[in-house]
Amino acid sequence: MTTEIEELYQEVILDHSRRPRNFGELADAAVRVHGDNPACGDEIHLDVKFDTSGALEDIKFTGHGCAISQASASLMTMKLKGKSRAEVVEMLCAFHDLVTEETSEAPKTLGDLRVMKGVRKFPQRVKCAMLAWRAVEQALEQGAGEATVSTEPA
Repeated sequence: MTTEIEELYQEVILDHSRRPRNFGELADAAVRVHGDNPACGDEIHLDVKFDTSGALEDIKFTGHGCAISQASASLMTMKLKGKSRAEVVEMLCAFHDLVTEETSEAPKTLGDLRVMKGVRKFPQRVKCAMLAWRAVEQALEQGAGEATVSTEPA
């Protein structure tokens, strides 16, 4: 039996997977990261543009995959646009904890991303939810150019 809140979460995830926000290429991206999850076939191409202070000025993605990976990427890009590098790292850690740890409450700073909390019940789906986040983590490390990230060890 699902609760009303679980049904709402499912609706938000389906909406973002069917109509992803910030979907498309960013022509003037500083960094392009290709991410894949070979275990299930999810793929993402993340484009990031930084402003002069190093904050994420713009972020977009393309790719294909399950509802979880696409919704996670859509929600992530909405939340991270305009954030400083420190804020991005903080959110990345908070999101990782949300989908992997049995915490009592997700930080309110995650906003709509909290709908992904249920993923932790399905360990095989954690990689799907984390794919876009691994790509943005690589983009921060890379700073410029192109990079690849995978959910599986090389």
